[in-house]
Amino acid sequence: MDLHSLAVILQAALSPNPDERRAAEHSLNQIQHTQQHLVRLLQIIVDANCDMAVRQVASIHFKNFIAKNWSPHDPDKQSQILLSDKDLVRQNILLFVHQVPPLLRVQLGECLKTIIHADYPEQWPSLLHWLKHNLQDQQVYGALFVLRILSRKYEFKSDEERTPVNLVVGETFPHLRSIFNGLVQVVNPSLEVADLVKLICKIFWSSIYLEIPKQLFDPYVFNAWMVLFLNVLERPVPSEGQPADPELRKSWDWWKVKKWTVHILNRLYTRFGDLKLQNPENRSFAQMFQKNYAGKILECHLNLLNVIRVGGYLPDRVTNLILQYISNSVSKVHMYNLLQLRLDVVLFEIIFPLMCFNDNDQKLWDEDPHEYVRKGYDIIEDLYSPRTAAMDFVSELVRKRGKENLQKFILFIVEIFKRYDEAPVEFKPYRQKDGALLAIGALCDKLKQTEPYKSELERMLVQHVFPEFSSPMGHLRAKAAWVAGQYAHVNFSDPNNFRKALHSVVAGMRDPELPVRVDSVFALRSFVEACRDLSEIRPILPQLLDEFFKLMNEVENEDLVFTLETIVDKFGEEMAPYALGLCQNLAAAFCKCMNTAEADDEADDPGALAAVGCLRAISTILESVSRLPHLFVHIEPTLLPIMRRMLTTDGQEVFEEVLEIVSYMTFFSPTISLEMWSLWPLMMEALADWAIDFFPNILVPLDNYISRSTAHFLTCKDPDYQQSLWNTISSIMGDKNLEDNDIEPAPKLIEVVFQNCRGQVDQWVEPYIRITVERLRRTEKPYLKCLLMQVIADALYYNASLTLNILQNLGVATEIFNVWFQMLQQTKKSGVRANFKREHDKKVCCLGLTSLLPLPMDQLPGEALSRVFRATLDLLVAYKDQVAETAKEEEAEDDDDDDMDGLQTDDEDDDGDGSDKDMGVDGEDGDEADSIRLQKLAAQAKAFRSNVEDDDDSDDDFSDDEELQSPIDEVDPFVFFVDTVKVLQASDPLRLQNLIQTFDFHYQALANGVARHAEQRRAEIEKEKIEKAAASATAAS
Repeated sequence: MDLHSLAVILQAALSPNPDERRAAEHSLNQIQHTQQHLVRLLQIIVDANCDMAVRQVASIHFKNFIAKNWSPHDPDKQSQILLSDKDLVRQNILLFVHQVPPLLRVQLGECLKTIIHADYPEQWPSLLHWLKHNLQDQQVYGALFVLRILSRKYEFKSDEERTPVNLVVGETFPHLRSIFNGLVQVVNPSLEVADLVKLICKIFWSSIYLEIPKQLFDPYVFNAWMVLFLNVLERPVPSEGQPADPELRKSWDWWKVKKWTVHILNRLYTRFGDLKLQNPENRSFAQMFQKNYAGKILECHLNLLNVIRVGGYLPDRVTNLILQYISNSVSKVHMYNLLQLRLDVVLFEIIFPLMCFNDNDQKLWDEDPHEYVRKGYDIIEDLYSPRTAAMDFVSELVRKRGKENLQKFILFIVEIFKRYDEAPVEFKPYRQKDGALLAIGALCDKLKQTEPYKSELERMLVQHVFPEFSSPMGHLRAKAAWVAGQYAHVNFSDPNNFRKALHSVVAGMRDPELPVRVDSVFALRSFVEACRDLSEIRPILPQLLDEFFKLMNEVENEDLVFTLETIVDKFGEEMAPYALGLCQNLAAAFCKCMNTAEADDEADDPGALAAVGCLRAISTILESVSRLPHLFVHIEPTLLPIMRRMLTTDGQEVFEEVLEIVSYMTFFSPTISLEMWSLWPLMMEALADWAIDFFPNILVPLDNYISRSTAHFLTCKDPDYQQSLWNTISSIMGDKNLEDNDIEPAPKLIEVVFQNCRGQVDQWVEPYIRITVERLRRTEKPYLKCLLMQVIADALYYNASLTLNILQNLGVATEIFNVWFQMLQQTKKSGVRANFKREHDKKVCCLGLTSLLPLPMDQLPGEALSRVFRATLDLLVAYKDQVAETAKEEEAEDDDDDDMDGLQTDDEDDDGDGSDKDMGVDGEDGDEADSIRLQKLAAQAKAFRSNVEDDDDSDDDFSDDEELQSPIDEVDPFVFFVDTVKVLQASDPLRLQNLIQTFDFHYQALANGVARHAEQRRAEIEKEKIEKAAASATAAS
């Protein structure tokens, strides 16, 4: 297709007529893979005589096609762009990138990013030569633009991936420095100069972000760069041409140059100039930086900050970065000594005023209170905020240099309080009082721990904070609520003071000013947590919840939901009367937040975060009323629409939270309704399509469906849930591209079926065993091997004769039992059992092996019977020891909690057992019945060391699935074993007699011990049943 025809199609793509637009887009799709199509698009983009709108459409189509097809994400998919076309694009895009208008340059820049990331250096080695040549030629801007894209490719790369950086730096940085040197000497520089300097700064930043390139370790080379950066740092920004509008002003190129310069110097200082952080080989660089540059940079920074003191302008981001630098200087003796010379001026005339309420705050408060609230609670805003940086500086100063600064700063704050109290209403320094309260709140941790301030906190709150609850200034009412929340956990000597503050905070939720209401809700969370007597809050609970939801209708903020979660958690089942209303309000708030988030299309949008918070709060409510199943029936219709919608691709961002709600609803409801069953296909579809990472979360509700509504699972044919489960599990277990970790929930689901449907799913035993054996043969991870082998054990427990026949028919019986017994005997170097670590694993294996014992000789020959019997005895003993150790540990933990809130020092008794057993994990430094002391030490060390033994996987894999219940929970393996042996004795006494005679003394003793323990367990179980029945009868009466 010629250029003119292509331009006509592109023009049609802009048509207001939808039919013409669709036809044009169809034509573009038809020709996009033809030879030289990309080249022709590029020709239109760079043609200055062509209509700008057409050029723009061409640039977007060009960018999208390259992003999708230059280097396909699927490694098995070949690129559909001819190599000759790629060569032409690479040659020509470099020639024109500097010539096109900025609107088009952005699109070409994205294309270059894709191409460079895919092709450099292997397929595009000539790029570096082009850059080097053009940095010395007339195309400096184009070369800098492309070099910036290239440097960004390696910004976050380390080690081997970073190797090409050294060559790039070696070839280009001498020319960069030369250009930079010429630019800083320009008299009355233009904005074009600023743009070039900014690009050089960005290239330098990307090149040094993770590691200093080796060329910069040359002191002469590094010094030459530092001279240039310090020149830019010290030189005043040109006054001419600065925009008057503050928003435009902070984005002005010369201020951006200043920002990038400060950014670079901060990075050099904090990452490479700190002796404590440096590797030995880089230590000399850090020493050189500290000695030659750190102090000079500090001096320049303080001079820049002084502009604020005399009423000049400094962008917020620059101020924030400078304050970060001086905060990092506080802990370094040499730097702190330099800072001390000007510390009082910095602290009281620059830092403190930044903490005070100002004109911009008041303007935003009045004109857009919602934005005021958003900025106040936005973590990203904190990263750029001068006020946050000022608070951090004060905190760091009193933490690291408190001896000489804390008293001085507190006296300054007290003086502000005094002037405020003495001044008449019309002359009170309201904004300074706001800053003083912010300082007191920011220093709460230090003041709570330090005398004499610790003893005076209550009096300070009563005299200087609580009165501001009724201030005529809204910002002071808000600040009073915030500070009160910071100190809510203080031990009030007069309970009336706590009560007064609590009621003031509650009253603040009805304040006419939105920011006051929001700060009051956040403060309330701290008061609820600190409240020892809930009768203080109980009478006003309905009113509280009402005000809370009024506020949620106004503001989308996840911190609001945290407060509600705290209230629900604190009151527990007392929330029952409000549970339905709370869920209805939260469901409505969730839908509103999701709609906002979808409209804004930003992942970190406050609405999206608040939506997650709403779902989490619903889960908290469901958990709090879990012992009141009748409530779930009433709550279900409110939550069903959310669950239905969010179990599709619409809910990917909140999938985990929705699955938790589904889990609660399917577990605690009296029965699982047909409406809840309608969610099963949605979860299966998601699992097959995109949700494999959520398989462990999906496992929980699927278990609930099968275990709590077994009859429906077995009898329903439309849809056929058994077939649906098979389709999913067989697809996942047969997928060779899935890692062992991804597969783990699949065998757990098979276990759920076999254990809950005994005698009712014979037709599925063979298919499930077949895919289990196939997966077992290519499984590498020990934990998955254990889970797969437990499927065999579960099948044997389900029906031993049927399962053994299937294994024999598949020709794998000998292979499977050899692997199983090998796994049972395998130990680590320390002697610890390597497989089947959880109590549950051992129990499943015991039940499976025990189920083999009554089989006739033609199915289980004498030699096999002896092997199974001995293995079962060994497992039962290991299981008994592990259960005993777990009980000891729980008892020890209870003692620890009673004595010292769960903390224990190395100097205390070692009688407590801190092993990993509460997670179903065998200690790694001794046998299962090894000394408690060794297990405790192993547990303490676990958090501080990586696995140094021959582990293929972490112990975390072997944690018991506490959230999952199982029918075998009611089966005692000892009683089951003894009863099964009795069956064998009754059916074939001679066979059992011959078996026992083959045992040595060790196994005979084990058998007798297991028999005694079984009778002991039988008596204990009977006693537990009687006690449980008596407790139920008492509760009923």
